[in-house]
Amino acid sequence: MPLLTTLVRVFDQALRALAAIAITAMALTVLAGVVSRALNDPLAWTDEAARFLMIWVATLGWVLATRSRAHIRIRFFRDLLPPRAWGLAEIIINAAIVLFGLLLATYGVELVRRNLDVEATSMPLSMAWLYLPLLVGGLATTLQAIAQVTEVVLRLRAGLHPSGEAPQ
Repeated sequence: MPLLTTLVRVFDQALRALAAIAITAMALTVLAGVVSRALNDPLAWTDEAARFLMIWVATLGWVLATRSRAHIRIRFFRDLLPPRAWGLAEIIINAAIVLFGLLLATYGVELVRRNLDVEATSMPLSMAWLYLPLLVGGLATTLQAIAQVTEVVLRLRAGLHPSGEAPQ
């Protein structure tokens, strides 16, 4: 498990670094577009590049929020449940998330495949890059939901509350 923990920590750090690079690149691209327009010599590629980067920034943010469990959840009713029912509800919710992630990834593969030979309007770049985030986000969501189900099951088997908190 220490190797897995290290790999997960390295993945999370790399993900944060990639998100920071993507958002910086997007800001610089938008700035280049604004400055070039102000100088009456607009760069043709900045709008399209900013669009590509915005999609990647949103996807990386989605994956970061999923990894840190920062997505909005309504926990009021689930928290009223006894531990076993709480764990079952968590498993059902995450099973639905796995299904959603797999459907999204499958659809993403098809969109990437269909757009491999389509070139962007103002850049020599395949339009597949615009759809690849669906695949990345879908797979990341699926893997995170599977990890969360595994945690809940292991905690229940150990006699702990499925949230990881001490039993009440």
